[in-house]
Order: sequence, then C-alpha cells, then structure tokens
Amino acid sequence: MRDVLYLEEIEQAEVLLKPQRVEVLRQLAEPRTCSEVAERLGQTPQRVYYHVKRLVEAGLADQVSERKVRGIHEGIYQAGARSYWLSPRLVGRIGLRKVRDELSLGYLLDLMEEVQEDIAALDKTVSELPSIGLSGEIHVRPENRQEFLNELQCTLKDLFTRYGGAEGDAFRLAVACYPKSGPDHRGERDHD
Repeated sequence: MRDVLYLEEIEQAEVLLKPQRVEVLRQLAEPRTCSEVAERLGQTPQRVYYHVKRLVEAGLADQVSERKVRGIHEGIYQAGARSYWLSPRLVGRIGLRKVRDELSLGYLLDLMEEVQEDIAALDKTVSELPSIGLSGEIHVRPENRQEFLNELQCTLKDLFTRYGGAEGDAFRLAVACYPKSGPDHRGERDHD
C-alpha cells in the first residue's frame, strides 16, 4: 500500500467521490473480503462488490489475494493508498492567475498546489527521500505583525542566497504563514 495516491484523471476522481465508495475504501485499509466489508457497513456483499469492482478498475484498490470458501473463490481487497490527493488540475483554474503577491491568500493557494504537485512527482520507489516537514505555531501581536513578516522574509532570502548555487542536489523550500482557525490561542475550545 502506498502512502499517497495522487489523482490526476477525472475518471478516478468520479469513482472515488461517492460517499459509499469512500466508506468501502476506509474499510479496505486492511485486506478484507467484500463479505467482511458488507458486514461492517450493514450492506449486502453484492452492493459492496459493485463498489469494490469500480475502485479496482480505477486503480484505487487492489485485489491482494484470493481464498476458496465452500467452493467459491472470494477476493481479498485492499485500498491502494493510505491517502488520496486530488490534483487541483482536475477542476482547472477558474479565471486568470493574478499577479503573484506574496502576502495574498491566492499566492498561498498557488504555492500549496505547486508543493502538492512536486510531492506527487517524487520517486516513491526510493526508500528514503531527503525531506523535512515542520509545523509550529507563532503568536505575534498585531503591532509586531509586519516586523515578524519582514524578518521571516529576510531570513528566508538569506538562506536562498547562501544555498542557491548551481551545484549540489536541488531542494524546494516552501514556507506558509497564515492565520490559524479553530481553537483559540491557548489551545482551548470555546464553550457555549
């Protein structure tokens, strides 16, 4: 099972984006028969088989083995990946791309699309890819916001200048800074 399956074909997305199929796919995180999935979901094996067949045809699930039960061959299926990413290209860009303003939400969305495409294109057969992912939360007072953004921008430009030569392995560095939604700044949820 792959970690990520990047979907760029509309036909695969159409097969995946049906609530019942998503539920079947979740059940196939572990190898299971259609009968086992049907029992877990409270559906008939025939109905589950219909959805599994479509998932297999679209390359979203695989038959991993087969067993014989009372003279009948029963397939054992598993999801093709732990996570499925839909390419933004499936919808395409609506309207023209605006001038790249590094402080705009549109720029951030464009950057996330580029990162998603880059990750999807990596060679998944390599056992270890030199990569790092960091995430954190920073609290900045409104009066210090511009100073923080300027300092972040200068620090990153310094790194790009220092390591931006033409020699060595190429790495892409993408940093996203955006307002956090959800729990308040203390990590507690508001109670009504």
